[in-house]
Amino acid sequence: MQVIRRLEDFPVLSHAVVTSGTFDGVHVGHQKILGHVIERARQTNGQSVVITFWPHPRLVIFPEDNDLMLLSTIEERIEQLSGFGIDYLLIIPFTKEFSRMSSRSFITDILVKTIRTKLLIIGYDHRFGKNREGSFEHLKLHAGKYGFEVEEIPRQDVDDIGVSSTKIRKALETGDLNTATNYLGRYYTLTSEVEEGNKLGRTIGYPTANLKLPEQHKLIPAHGVYAVWVKVGEETLPGMMNIGVRPTVDGTRLTLEVHILNFNRNIYGQSITVAFVQQLRQEQKFSSLDALKDQLAKDKAATEQALHNI
Repeated sequence: MQVIRRLEDFPVLSHAVVTSGTFDGVHVGHQKILGHVIERARQTNGQSVVITFWPHPRLVIFPEDNDLMLLSTIEERIEQLSGFGIDYLLIIPFTKEFSRMSSRSFITDILVKTIRTKLLIIGYDHRFGKNREGSFEHLKLHAGKYGFEVEEIPRQDVDDIGVSSTKIRKALETGDLNTATNYLGRYYTLTSEVEEGNKLGRTIGYPTANLKLPEQHKLIPAHGVYAVWVKVGEETLPGMMNIGVRPTVDGTRLTLEVHILNFNRNIYGQSITVAFVQQLRQEQKFSSLDALKDQLAKDKAATEQALHNI
């Protein structure tokens, strides 16, 4: 997949089949649209093109909306989209100025002049341009003038899946990983750099990789202990992760700690990816470090069982 970040760098394509959206999380609803784009591009010997935006439009239009949590950073979105066989990804910087662009200008300047769109595929409720004024009905009515065809993913097809990024966010915020995994079509992931911690885990036999807190608006699942897969370099290893403030040692700051099973290498400064499989329990305060250690032994057994059953 070729990633393009400037309109002037977009290549000349013979038959661009295009879709547009934020694609936060690239969930199964998005995947239905992507699959249709790829299939139609193959049928016409054309090229599949995804237009997306960064930062998330809501963060620009409603800057006071600081509690918006996203399922994917732009780097994660690029990786997720590349896995579906998309040919070209155009990332448009979403600015205040861009938010004031009319739907007519978006169509003529970007879809027609820049991408030379031959077929545009959108979800049934997709709108674009200033105040979301652009609609499928407008596109269909003026398609001949613009020089490209328009296809809409039917409402029934999308509603039958019943997926939205909002539903996935709510599931993760409550520790409901089953729902999140089903809606995403994969495990939810978090990528961050390993930093030095206070090394308390080593003293009780469970050394952990402490992760830097991710970007401000990247969603962190509910506090608790999780069975996870950890990607270190090219290896994928079993692990158990704690998200919380470590109340047993009177902690107050949010920490992300992952104990990688049967692993004893120095990975400070490395970026690792954690895939959340199952929440084992919520965060709790123990009466002593010995009590915590006893519980961690149970958590480890539960982790091995959860990952073994996959």
